[in-house]
Amino acid sequence: MQDIEAIGAVVAQAQTVLITTHQNPDADAMGSSLGLAGYLRKKGHHVTVITPTDYSQNLHWMAGNDGVIAFDEKLRVSVSQLFAEADVIFCLDFSSLDRVRELAPLVRQSRARKILIDHHLEPESFANLALWDPTAAATAELVFQLIVALGDKDLIDVPIAECLYSGLMTDTGSFRHPNTTGNVHRMAAELVDLKIDVSSIHRRIFDNVTIDKFRLLGYVLNEKLRVLPEYKFAYITLTDAELKQYRSKTGDTEGMVNYALAVEGVVMAAILIDRNEEIRISFRSIGNFSVRDLANKHFDGGGHRNASGGRSKLSLAETEQKLLTVLPEYQQLLLETV
Repeated sequence: MQDIEAIGAVVAQAQTVLITTHQNPDADAMGSSLGLAGYLRKKGHHVTVITPTDYSQNLHWMAGNDGVIAFDEKLRVSVSQLFAEADVIFCLDFSSLDRVRELAPLVRQSRARKILIDHHLEPESFANLALWDPTAAATAELVFQLIVALGDKDLIDVPIAECLYSGLMTDTGSFRHPNTTGNVHRMAAELVDLKIDVSSIHRRIFDNVTIDKFRLLGYVLNEKLRVLPEYKFAYITLTDAELKQYRSKTGDTEGMVNYALAVEGVVMAAILIDRNEEIRISFRSIGNFSVRDLANKHFDGGGHRNASGGRSKLSLAETEQKLLTVLPEYQQLLLETV
């Protein structure tokens, strides 16, 4: 789905634009949203970025962050009004409306033209136009491609470039994941040529950790990491009480599953977190083992082959037991993966 020409026609006329992204936005979600917002403002649009939830403090440095509206129930009336008055809604870095939680009915019911920009598999059919490519490493890559395709590369300034670079860098695991293509490096090079400070970006995202988060990580690695060599699998469980004990904030568990995947001999990892209303699961894998297939079949999830999410309405203990029960189904594939 590459409606670039039609999207260009929409962008050509100054309008009231909303940009939204998925719950608990990560660096690609915020980087692509704020990067696109900066570009659209230069094109004369009135732009508001609205997120379904709050997000990690290490992303608040991005240009345009001060104007972001993080939805909560107290803002329902004013946010509903913004959706009702919008001419265009850009939906970034999610493929189905359940990923925007309380904003889903507002997006669906809005008369605004809806434009999807995303790289996840199997997009839900809710948008009027789409720039969708599951081979893209990040939604930020697609936003960059759109701006260039519309002949506006010269409008990418340092603040916009920093946002887009952040999304590209994080969704490729600092350029080490298999989705790091030649196009990824060429885009990164073009952004670096604009004189962005890549060391500063990396430091602000990865080296800006609260002491509470460090203590939670220490507890997780020492007490909560379990390794099952017979499945080449490692996983972590976290209860709501444990999160509260370590004063966990939004984003503090981001990336913890990667520590489990880093264990020698492990090819699949998971973290199961009690979020009160449901259990959230993050899966990671290496090689050809598809955690997306596992998440989709057993945990109402999806995503990418090597990075997917799922959910469960069972208790944390029951969800853990369910995961352990399905592992034998994948044992041979896991053992064959290197």
